[in-house]
Amino acid sequence: MFINLDLNYLHPNLNSEIVFSVLLMICLLLLYFVMTKKPSNKVYLIDFACYKPPTSQIRSRDTVVKETAESGRFSEEILDFMKKTMERSGLGDSTYVAEVFFGKEYNPSMRDARREVEMSIFGAVDTLLAKTGVKCEDIGILIVNCCIYNPEPSPCSIIVNRYKLKESIITYNLVGMGCSAGLLAIGLAEQLLQVHNNSYALIVSTESITENFYLGKDRSKFLTNCIFRVGGAAILLSNRLSDNTNSKYQLLHTIRTNTSSSDRSYNCILREEDTAGIVGITINKDLLYAAISTIKPNVAAVGSLILPLEEKLLYFINYIARKLRLNVWPYVPNYRKVVEHFTPHVGGKPVLDALQRTLGFTNEDMEASRMTLYRYGNTSSSSVWYELAYVEAKGRVNKGNRVWQIAFGSGFKCNSVILRAMKTVDYDEKNPWTDEISGFPVSLVDCEPVPVFFESPK
Repeated sequence: MFINLDLNYLHPNLNSEIVFSVLLMICLLLLYFVMTKKPSNKVYLIDFACYKPPTSQIRSRDTVVKETAESGRFSEEILDFMKKTMERSGLGDSTYVAEVFFGKEYNPSMRDARREVEMSIFGAVDTLLAKTGVKCEDIGILIVNCCIYNPEPSPCSIIVNRYKLKESIITYNLVGMGCSAGLLAIGLAEQLLQVHNNSYALIVSTESITENFYLGKDRSKFLTNCIFRVGGAAILLSNRLSDNTNSKYQLLHTIRTNTSSSDRSYNCILREEDTAGIVGITINKDLLYAAISTIKPNVAAVGSLILPLEEKLLYFINYIARKLRLNVWPYVPNYRKVVEHFTPHVGGKPVLDALQRTLGFTNEDMEASRMTLYRYGNTSSSSVWYELAYVEAKGRVNKGNRVWQIAFGSGFKCNSVILRAMKTVDYDEKNPWTDEISGFPVSLVDCEPVPVFFESPK
């Protein structure tokens, strides 16, 4: 015998009371989650500093070739190849080389490499601490990136020991990640600052060229000899509310793209031995392919975050039209509507040219990157900070301006950072460009393409 229990018969208002109670409970739970959900911490870039080596380390392109020739290690053919590469790569005659290259004999030691890296790191960090006035004991997070130089103790420990940072400091040492690692470190710091409240994060980006001058005969390994130069930068981030008024920038977005799963991308930059057993960094013919293939999705991701609705719609309509195989050109969104300053990593003239064509930027948009390449050469992951320093020295950063930094490197990886200026940037005597900015921009001669250094000698 089954009993059919009619709730309405027991109490006509029972159903409505149950429904109301359930709805009330759901509303209260939602209100609880909203009120208890921790809001994302705003991350501020208080300031940054770039290392400027002493003038004694300046070497012109001809001097580099001359001093390389005096070593007696290279043939006339190789020396001519190096000269043409430097002339056409966008470097000027005032870049800085490591001290180990000053003698006729190139015989670097660990001590030489350590000295180069410590000069860059300490020079940048000392300047940054002087600019910000932040106490060492208040720094809670330290991230250092240096691709090749990997000593023991690590660069993180070197900095902790030098500046006597507190024992509870959180440290990360990033190695082997190429020229994009500096902006990747910014992204890592941003994530850590969402967890550790009321903290300062110090990021240091540098590279070592002392032990990485290639001495063999494989042309595909000579690019590092020709365009990489001494440099480094230190950046201070904060999630403290009180730093809202004294910071230069607010960190808005960090975007990462990694195409290492592609063999062409993975193998385009590779540190390896040549047939004679001499170690060097191979850069093969797939470099430009890997760079554009990795940069494009990164740029698209940036666009989805910062472009206005009308630009997104135009891009989407154009995308559908091309999928339907209609005869239309690809639409390049106008990023200048939302970005006032563009500072791409100075990977070299061919990459900058390809990037400019891809994004439709003007020569003025590319000025900071080309002038940085001309004046400082490729300083790897720190190059984007020399570019931002250039824009600041020109007095172009006004309150509310957005800055797009983008860096790419081995792997292949591409990282972007979007910053918003919290104030108009004033004169800064510690800016590495300050005493010479009036001489820039310089006119660059439109030269032939860089020699085909991607192919190994037969």
